[in-house]
Amino acid sequence: MKFAVIGGTGLIGSQVVKILNAAGHEALPHSQSTGVDVISGQGLDEAVVRADVVVNLTNSPTFDEASPAFFQTSMDNLLAAAQKGGVGHFVILSIVGADQVPELDYYRAKVLQEDILAAGPIPYSIVRATQFMEFMDAVLSWTADGDTVRLPATPIQPIASKDVADAVAEVAAGAPLNGIRNIAGPEIFPLDELGRIALSRKGDNRAVVTDPTAGMFAVVKGDILTDMDAHLAPTRFTDWLS
Repeated sequence: MKFAVIGGTGLIGSQVVKILNAAGHEALPHSQSTGVDVISGQGLDEAVVRADVVVNLTNSPTFDEASPAFFQTSMDNLLAAAQKGGVGHFVILSIVGADQVPELDYYRAKVLQEDILAAGPIPYSIVRATQFMEFMDAVLSWTADGDTVRLPATPIQPIASKDVADAVAEVAAGAPLNGIRNIAGPEIFPLDELGRIALSRKGDNRAVVTDPTAGMFAVVKGDILTDMDAHLAPTRFTDWLS
């Protein structure tokens, strides 16, 4: 099969390309660095023509109120190019529980992206993943202050990017779901505990202070970012840290 992986040079996209090519498919990475711009539309028709599957792994450059406009424009452009090019399956990556956190601009933007795809003309699959283990450093940096890091006790079910890429590649190579598949890591942690584990494994002596008002995840209510009924990935957080 022929795959056009848009955002194919990023964290997930580059791994998806490798996995699909190793399985004997033809997967080509496309991004701004290869001359493809999902906002202006430059290079899109050429990127997706004769592709069996489009995998869209592009991401908004910001997580703020500008992110819905990014997903609206990029999806409109990509779906138009994919329909013109005869694409039979369109895959995106989203977030477990995104529809449960309307307070976050970025999560609302991801739900908008899902809705545009589901209402579009092409058979589709949506893979929703829990929070990436690779993002833990960024989460720690958001509320760091001297010798302390403030984090809420929000339940998190971290998943390794490699496991996300494996799941996206598997879904992309299969029949369209015309729906959503949730994927998640094998364990649930309170975010503050996850921070303590991460800092301890790195020999970082900063203290994690539990603060229900700290950072982006403070607005999350309950365990809506977790799903033990999802397809569970094998990589545990402590093994990933090692």
